[in-house]
Amino acid sequence: MVNKGFPKFGMSQAGAYVAALKNYNLPDFILVLIAKECKSELLERGRIDDRLQSMNDDALELLHKVFVGCEEDIAGKYAQYRFYAYVSSMYHKCEVLVNEIIPGASGTNHKVSVAVKNNGMYIAVAHNKAIGNPVNKKETIRFYEIVDDIKKGDHGTMLSDAIYGSSAGFRGDALVELENLSKSRIRDTENKLDFKTANFENNIYSVTKC
Repeated sequence: MVNKGFPKFGMSQAGAYVAALKNYNLPDFILVLIAKECKSELLERGRIDDRLQSMNDDALELLHKVFVGCEEDIAGKYAQYRFYAYVSSMYHKCEVLVNEIIPGASGTNHKVSVAVKNNGMYIAVAHNKAIGNPVNKKETIRFYEIVDDIKKGDHGTMLSDAIYGSSAGFRGDALVELENLSKSRIRDTENKLDFKTANFENNIYSVTKC
C-alpha cells in the first residue's frame, strides 16, 4: 500500500518518522485510534513498518509528536495517548479499552479512561489527569470510590489493579489519602485490589506509590 500523503512533506520525512516509530512497540489499538483521528488508512496486519507506511502523513506526524517528541497539547490528548500505551505495556496479551463504561454495585455507570480485560473479565482500570493542577485529595477519594463501586459490582469480580496516572503531578495529601484508603480494605484474596499512582516525568511514566 502506498502512502497517499507522501507528496506533502516527502518520502524522506515520512521515512524518518517510520524509522523512529517502529522502535516504540506501539500497541495495535493506538494505531487504530490515531488512524481514525487522522482519517488515515491502516494495514490490519503485517510488520510494524509496513503498517506505519500505510498511514497518512497526518497520522505519522501525530504519532511522532506524541511518542518520540513527547509533546504536549492544550487539550491533553497527547498525554492520554501516552497513558493508554503505558497501561497497555503493563498487561501483555490483554484487551485494552479506552473510555469504557462499567456499571458498579450502586447501579451507576462509571466511565473509566482505560479498562483492561483478560479472558473477557475486567482485571484493571486506570485514570489519567493530563492537564491542570496536581491531583488533589478530593480527586483521589473520588477515584477510590469509583473503583470500589466497580469492584463490588457484577463486573468487578476479577478486578485487581487500579492505576491513577498524572501528567500534572500529585499533591502529597492526595497520595497519603489514597494509600490510607487502600490499606483500609479487607485483605483477603477475593477483595484484593492494588491501587497505584503513576507520574509522568522526564518523558516516562513511573509508579510513585503502590
